[in-house]
Amino acid sequence: MEILSPEECNEFLLFLNKKNRRGDTKNQKLFKLLASGVSQDIDIKLYGEKSSNALHALSSRLHYSLIDFIASKSFQREASDELEIFKLILAARILFEHKKYKIAFKTLDKAEKQALELDLYSILTEIYHTKVQYAHLNKKASFTETINASNLNLKLFTQEQQLNMVYATIKRDLKKQEAISIEQIITSAFGAFDINLDASLSYKSLFQLLNISATASKLQSNFYESMPFMTQLYAIISEKEHQVDKHLFYHIEILNLMAIASFRNKKFKTSQHFTEKMEVEMAKQNNKYHTRFLEKLYLNKGLLLNYTNKPNEAIALLKGFTKQSLDIELTLVMCYFQQQEFNNAYYIIKSFNHSDAWYEKKNGWIWVVKKCIIEILVLIELDKLDLVLSRLKTFNIKYSKKLNSIGEHRVVRFIKLVAVYYESPKEVTSPKFHDIVEKSFEWIGTEKEDIFIMSFYAWLKSKMEGTNIYDTTLRLVTKQ
Repeated sequence: MEILSPEECNEFLLFLNKKNRRGDTKNQKLFKLLASGVSQDIDIKLYGEKSSNALHALSSRLHYSLIDFIASKSFQREASDELEIFKLILAARILFEHKKYKIAFKTLDKAEKQALELDLYSILTEIYHTKVQYAHLNKKASFTETINASNLNLKLFTQEQQLNMVYATIKRDLKKQEAISIEQIITSAFGAFDINLDASLSYKSLFQLLNISATASKLQSNFYESMPFMTQLYAIISEKEHQVDKHLFYHIEILNLMAIASFRNKKFKTSQHFTEKMEVEMAKQNNKYHTRFLEKLYLNKGLLLNYTNKPNEAIALLKGFTKQSLDIELTLVMCYFQQQEFNNAYYIIKSFNHSDAWYEKKNGWIWVVKKCIIEILVLIELDKLDLVLSRLKTFNIKYSKKLNSIGEHRVVRFIKLVAVYYESPKEVTSPKFHDIVEKSFEWIGTEKEDIFIMSFYAWLKSKMEGTNIYDTTLRLVTKQ
């Protein structure tokens, strides 16, 4: 039931109430039990006795009612271009069945025009299938032109299908633990399917490639190596400037990805440029996508403010985001932590009252690892001994093996050093501890190192040097 908000849960109960023909409301009772986390002896709670068959039947009916509700709500909420085109196709087919050929062809032409503007090849396949089927009845259109248009779209649709296979290949290869760059993986995948990486690719396809690159960079905490390739992709996308307005959603996504990649590479002015451009695009078409991208905009702005020596402005901005956002809340924790406002940081951390498995499903594994690390550091600063030891033990059991398996040895070593510091804080300034730190990390240079990895290390360095956490952080990330 995690996919429904509390408001949507109430809407679903009303939906069930209208759907129920009898006074029996066991489907509503079952939903409430499941929504509250009950998983044991549900049949007894519903029927007063063991009744697995009845529960199975009721669960099936509830399952299909939930699907019906989600689909109905999606159609009410989603005023997408694709949905409008599907409506036109359906209307045209009904008109053909009733032999209203003139209006049917006119409706189908409108659907074709809209689908062509958006490069919707799969939908165009349906349109041309219908057009060819009734082409002999169309006196105003050339039969040959209809066939040629259909064949051209078929080639483009086939290319799109091949691209889907390319993306699947890239995602599969990214899961392998071999040391290979994202650019090599992508180039190899394109070569295997004989597709050129150039402006002939659709806007959506180029966005997908950029998104895959950014995702891989995030997983590997290595935006430095992927940045040249992402810049190359962005240059190709820029050649399609005339298509921006009809692909506005993907365009804003692309600007956001470039802003993030630039920030992670500590190119703050470049990131600021992409963020400002993103905000301008969000205002287009009567703020069509403003709400959808507002969280990402706040996050980009907040991070830039924080790392350009405007921490108070960053905190004020992030606190001003009124909707719930795990990314913004964790970023706020980081900002408070760097300002040594540990109680404020801990107050937010305590609000993360779901399991790590729940958060991983909701926001990804990397978010959970960051949350666990910063929680340990905050607890150390607050000197909560039992909790520190418990969190350290849990972290090593849950995450050390996986971190090592993907090559993130530095994170594991960092946690070990954190444990050493907590057990013997006075030793942190000794030459022996400095030597251990030097041997534990293989730094790849300020320019190449990821900003978030440097931020965690800054805390340890501040302890070693007896300096302020935030000042140490800025000194590290801005040092060229």
